Amino acid sequence: MDSKELVTIAAKACDEKRANDIVVLDMADVSLVADYFLICEGSNERQVQAIAREVKEQAEENGIEVKRMEGFDKARWILVDLNGVVCHIFHKDERHYYNLERLWGDAASISVEGIQG
Repeated sequence: MDSKELVTIAAKACDEKRANDIVVLDMADVSLVADYFLICEGSNERQVQAIAREVKEQAEENGIEVKRMEGFDKARWILVDLNGVVCHIFHKDERHYYNLERLWGDAASISVEGIQG
């Protein structure tokens, strides 16, 4: 499975748990860390955990190993490493504070619909 298919699965998982403001950044020309960053937010800690759990479950159901999951207990910023796709699931307050979209401003932003199409 390529990274584009993987980020599509992750985006659908986020959407199923009603994540807000889902953004995909194409990191291929900007970073060696990942092909894509998926960034989204939840309105409270329980929703942030539910989104991360759904991403993990959907990945595993599709035979994808979750390399690492960080920050689950505090649920302010959960990072899910899917080897080529890194999902950043924020609590809404931390999303605006860290502002990864600005930090990685050289990366092209892709709409979720653009990934699926």
